[in-house]
Amino acid sequence: MAEIKFTKEEKSILVDKLKVYFEEELNLEMGQFDCDFLLDFISTEIGSYYYNRGLSDAQSIVLGKMEDLSDAFYEIEQPTSFGSK
Repeated sequence: MAEIKFTKEEKSILVDKLKVYFEEELNLEMGQFDCDFLLDFISTEIGSYYYNRGLSDAQSIVLGKMEDLSDAFYEIEQPTSFGSK
């Protein structure tokens, strides 16, 4: 898996979300530096699980669409003397 990189702006948004969460939900004040390291930890150690789940979900959607396409092709197939339909 290629490393997922966020832009500086995206990372700043994610770090801010962590800061707000810790302040509002856990009554802990965390600095920008600490949240930055926490985000790196989450990305490195936990991110792959979310990434893989996203891939699995996307694959399920694509497979479902492929099944729909296969059914649609079967429905418009014309009868021939070759044995299909």
